Amino acid sequence: MNAYRGYGITIPLDRVPLHEQRSWIEDLAAAGYTDAWSAETDGTDAFTPLALTSQWAPSLRLGTAIVPAFTRGPALIAQSAASLASAAPGRFVLGLGTSSDVIVSRWNGIAFDEPYKRMRDTLRFVRAALTGEKVTETYDTFSIRGFRLTAVPSEPVPILVAALREGMLNLAGREGDGAIINWLSADDVARVAPIVQAHGDDKEIVARIFVVPSEDAETVRAQGRFAIAAYLNVPVYRAFHEWLGRGPQLQGMWDAWAAGDRAKALELIPDEVVDALIVHGSPEQCRAHIQRYVDNGVTTPALAVLGMAGVDVRTASLELVPR
Repeated sequence: MNAYRGYGITIPLDRVPLHEQRSWIEDLAAAGYTDAWSAETDGTDAFTPLALTSQWAPSLRLGTAIVPAFTRGPALIAQSAASLASAAPGRFVLGLGTSSDVIVSRWNGIAFDEPYKRMRDTLRFVRAALTGEKVTETYDTFSIRGFRLTAVPSEPVPILVAALREGMLNLAGREGDGAIINWLSADDVARVAPIVQAHGDDKEIVARIFVVPSEDAETVRAQGRFAIAAYLNVPVYRAFHEWLGRGPQLQGMWDAWAAGDRAKALELIPDEVVDALIVHGSPEQCRAHIQRYVDNGVTTPALAVLGMAGVDVRTASLELVPR
């Protein structure tokens, strides 16, 4: 099993403007976080918060979780990765993923075609481009003619693959430096991580873990159902949870959602599903639950602290650092 590598936090925090977050980031680094991981859905892009953090907190390792393989051209992904690596030498990890049909097609107007091949091809191209070699290659999903990156990173940039099911998990282990996993329980990790680790005991497993340090379980469950429904009705996440064996627990929710009855869909998400996918309770209980992810194969927890049940995200983030 891979060794524990660090304790990460998802940035930017809450809905505070980026220019006001310097003291937040400095406090997180001082408290003991080792990593800062960005996301890219419908808020900030993946790179800008990390560029700021690279200067505000020089001790933190920085990672994207994730940059979609579809929404930027392959050469631009390589350029952006090289720029971050130059700002934070030896401290940047590029997390790539397919994202979802919602983000790629509905929000960006790009066809979500052959996601596995697009991810594989982007990984192969970016890996080659970051070495500075001139790339002329016809991949299955795009062609590159004579691209050479002129700002080559001084140190290698690890590339992690966002992965749900076996195909992408194997790609993460076989051709990537590890995997980024998301929206799964601590017990699910015991099924997912070995697929990646079968390709080498040096493979990293980063898990985004949703955390609400509140003992108001009823409110957390009620509010958490909205987040779960928003994600688990996306086709890629539905297929993931069917593969994990959660289909019988979620079929009622999926049926009601498809019928347009959103309220009924939320009601039909069982408490045990919320409790499995969203870590909640006292800070001590949350830390113990997060440790179960590590025990089952996660090398780097990347906490996403949710401001549910009246939780103050800044305070809660500091309370969740391991004692």
